[in-house]
Order: sequence, then structure tokens, then C-alpha cells
Amino acid sequence: MDSSFLGIIKMLGETIPVVFKILLQRALGLSRTAHKRDLKTELIVSIIAVMFRRMRSMPMLQIQQSTIRDPGIQGPMWISKILLPIPEKDARTALIRSIEGMSQGGKGAYMRPELATIYAEWTGYRAVSANAPQPVISEGSKYISLMKETTSNVTVLYFHGGSYYMSDPVSYRATTSKLAKGTGGRVLSVRYRLSPQHPFPAALLDAFVAYLSLLSPPPGAFHSAIPARDIVIAGDSAGGNLSMALLQLVLQLQRSAGTTTPTILFHGRRVKVDLPAGVAVNAPWMDVTHCMPSMEENTTYDFLPPPSFSNAHPFPPDSIWPSRSPRNNVFCEDTMVCHPLVSPMAARARDWKGSPPVFIVCGEELLEDEDKVMAKRLAEQGVKVVWEQYEAMPHVFGVLLGGHPAGEMSIAGWCEAIKQFVERPEDVKTKGSFVTARKLERLDVDVMGLYKMSDSAVTSRMKAAMDKGSEGGYPKAV
Repeated sequence: MDSSFLGIIKMLGETIPVVFKILLQRALGLSRTAHKRDLKTELIVSIIAVMFRRMRSMPMLQIQQSTIRDPGIQGPMWISKILLPIPEKDARTALIRSIEGMSQGGKGAYMRPELATIYAEWTGYRAVSANAPQPVISEGSKYISLMKETTSNVTVLYFHGGSYYMSDPVSYRATTSKLAKGTGGRVLSVRYRLSPQHPFPAALLDAFVAYLSLLSPPPGAFHSAIPARDIVIAGDSAGGNLSMALLQLVLQLQRSAGTTTPTILFHGRRVKVDLPAGVAVNAPWMDVTHCMPSMEENTTYDFLPPPSFSNAHPFPPDSIWPSRSPRNNVFCEDTMVCHPLVSPMAARARDWKGSPPVFIVCGEELLEDEDKVMAKRLAEQGVKVVWEQYEAMPHVFGVLLGGHPAGEMSIAGWCEAIKQFVERPEDVKTKGSFVTARKLERLDVDVMGLYKMSDSAVTSRMKAAMDKGSEGGYPKAV
């Protein structure tokens, strides 16, 4: 019998008791979440939680392959596929120098990836029915059609989530098409290299090349050069990590260049590496060490398994994991988890000075603490921060819970921030809000008061977690 079919049967066997328990608790008035969640949401999140825990018993390659299958293209979206060619070594050299320059006294080992051709998808809104197929025309013609339906100069450079070892632009078309529709612009969704086959900094190198490709189109590109002031970097979960790491990389290049603008030799041209209009991230993974209290405490509303569960349930071995060079961390070498380009929460507070505006949205989830730390730290450095948190919502709820009122509201806020960063940057102000469950009332919160733990205490927790991880205690995936 097919192993995937057996897996479905086993998952159903694990799901049915969970569903029965939820129904019984609600009937008896014993539910801890009924006053904040409707039954449908509770069932969906609980079933997703079963799936995520079930995944810990599956080989990593099987999980990876199942999340990168192309479901096809239909409905209100334009998708134009493109390959970004390999540039000169300059981008790679700049990245490696930045990694070394930001090591903060440590000399962690890491693999130095080569440059690679990058697959990406231009996404735009298409005013057709939900079942309309894409026309059979060239990719270039699709891009021209896509651009005819844009109403804004907004360009979103998007990095998908998936713990750095799952997912792909093909599995994120629903999300990127919503961003395109909501902003009136276009989205470039990037297939960055996945771990564990391609650990840090392969994904960051791909992200950097993609950003340079927007600023200065490589041979064969469909687009014209896009000013940095029209670009917003965005992503969710691990893609949020990659977005903030790319921002910190550009900031580091600017620090290193002093009073001049840094340049990179890119397909025969010297390209100025200016800062984007902003960064807009959804439940960003800011701390690869998983050291903050909410990682264990916020399981009531989230589907992500806490580190204690992941540690107790390692992935079964297969051809890609464990890696040939032994390590505990899927994404990077164990000694690199506290590097600022791996865990943006590890960056020194002053290194965020000069950053463009940042939008952060999250739920009451495992990543809550690290996201609050980042928002507070950015605001303290004079960065304009737009913070939104939704009560009783799980990780990336806007991406996963399509049609849910809170999810749709969060997507609308995401799009509005992106548009404002590009079209009305002078109107951007630091502001925070907490959106209540069910009624979706927006309450003002002080961004600088989001989290009380000191930066030194956060750093100590991260270093302690890194030391523990080197001994085999580090969770092997988010």
C-alpha cells in the first residue's frame, strides 16, 4: 500500500479524537478558547496542529517535495515565470565580507555557497473568475498583460515561509496574488535555495541577487530598472527572517561604504545598493535559537509544535537529513545561530539605525516574544514601525486561514502598509495596535513598551540556547 495513503490514514486516526475532544469540551462549557474563537477556526487550527506534529515522523525530503509541487495556475492572478541568471562574483564577495564583518567576535563555521540561477515568479492581479485558466501565451506576454492591470508603482520582493526547508513560490500564489491585488502593484516571488541541502547563507545570497535584479535588470529580464523607493521587501515566517536579514545586509553594506553609496558589479554594470522603501513581514522568525518564553508558553492558540516537542521527536533520517556535516540545526551550522544575518534579533540595536519603515503583524503565537523584541528595538532606534497583533490567532493566520475575518483584516493592513511605504512615505508614523478576538476592535498599544526584557537579557538567552544547541538540544525545525 502507498506510504502516503498510510500516512493519511494515520493522520485521520490522530485527528478524529482531537475533533471529538473539541466538540465535547464546547458542549460541556469546558473549552478554554470558545470565548475567543468560533468552532470552525478552532477545528481548522487544531487539525493543522495535528498535521505539523505528524510531520515530525516523516522524512524531511518527503515533506519538502510535498510542499513544492505546482498546483497549476488559474483564477484572478497573472503569473509570469522568469530565470535570473548568475551574475559576477561581486554579490557573493560582498555577502561573505558582511558575514565576517558582523560576526560580533565569534568565528562560526559556515558553507560558502556558489551563485546559482534563480527561478522567480512575477505575480499580478487579473480581473477574471476564480476558475479562469491562464492564457497560452509567452511568459513575456504574460508579464506585459500583468503590468497593464497594475495601478501602482509598488513592487513587492516576496520570500515565502516554510522553516527554510519547505514551500516554494508555486505554493504561495494565493498569498502573492492577494498582495498584488491589495497594493495594485506587482510581486516578485523568489525560489530561494532550501535547507538542509543549501544551509545559510545560500538563501540570503539568492535574496540579495533577486534584489539587485530589481534594481538593475539582468539579461533576459522582462522588467525595466525599478527604483529602490518603489520596492518593499516582504515575507512570512522564515521568509520574514530572510526579509529582515536582507535589510540588515544592505544596512551593513551602507555602513561599510561610509559616506558613499555601496555598489555591486552586476552583469557588467555598477549598481548602487540603496535601501528599499520598507520591509513588511508577517509573523517573522527573528530568533533561530528559539530561546524566548513564548516558544513554550503560547501553545493555546498556535499550531506550531513547541521546541520541547520538536526536540523529543527528531525527523527520521533520509538522504538529506541528518546532513553529511553533522549539525543539529536544519538552517545553519550550530555556531551561527546567533549571527545577525541568521537571527536578526541578534543584531546590535544600533545596527538598525537608518532602516526604512518596517511593518510587523503576528498572532498570539510561539513567535510573539521575538517579534515584540524586534518591533520595540527598531522603534527605539528611530525606525518607523507599524505593529499589529491579533488576539487568539495562530502563526501566519492571514496566509493559512483564507476568508477568516481576522485573516482578511490582517492582509488588508499588510497591503496598506506596503502602499504607504511607497506612495506616502511622509505619512508613515510609528504606531501599534492589538486587535481583539471576534469583535476585531483595534486597541492602541505603545510599540516601545511591547516587551520588558532588556537587550542584554535577550542576548544572554540566545547565547545560552546556542551553547545548549551545540550539545544536541537545539530544535531541528520551527
